[in-house]
Amino acid sequence: MDKQIILDAFMFRHACKEFDPKIKISDEDFLFILETARLSPSSFGFEPWQFLVVQDMNFRRKLLPHTWGGKLQIPTASHFLVCLAMKTPLLKFDSVGIADFMRQIQELPEERITARTEYYATFQQSDFRLLDSDRAMFDWACKQCYIAQANMMTAAALIGIDSCPIEGYAQDKVDEVLAEDFGVDLSEYGVAYMLAFGYRAKPPKRKTRRPLEQMVRWF
Repeated sequence: MDKQIILDAFMFRHACKEFDPKIKISDEDFLFILETARLSPSSFGFEPWQFLVVQDMNFRRKLLPHTWGGKLQIPTASHFLVCLAMKTPLLKFDSVGIADFMRQIQELPEERITARTEYYATFQQSDFRLLDSDRAMFDWACKQCYIAQANMMTAAALIGIDSCPIEGYAQDKVDEVLAEDFGVDLSEYGVAYMLAFGYRAKPPKRKTRRPLEQMVRWF
């Protein structure tokens, strides 16, 4: 692919605050965007995410009062996604889910599972101290989720679709809605971010960024 095509997509992408509600993303295009999330990398390859695609406006309205950063995006987006990050019970090195994941998804032999579990335990216990608090583990999982977010936004931009990442929400209130109305088990998952997709209602402001020499140091 021409490198300029990729850079043009990055210039095209912006945090779209309002979408044209009359224009919908095709099923084929949105499945393509989701596939780039599915293929995204994560630490140890454990994919600590789950994606809720919220198309029913009644469900979107449940989120709206607690999402001050999505007042225009939630009602107008063609597709609206909530990313859930896994919590300690699902990610702890000795959890059944992690062993099953290595066995069933990663298709590792038992001796590799044993060795990898030991590495993962050291990583959680001392390297990153993720077991010091549930918040530490959750924040680490959210970091992995953001890799998928970036890939989805870039993939969307490459095919001319706009997006907006949303962190402007009251986390505890949104979690309550997810538990009560979406059936999310809050002991296992919490919201990492929201992500709106569609087609811009108006042109964006000029993109501004620091020059490369101000943000890169070579050694």
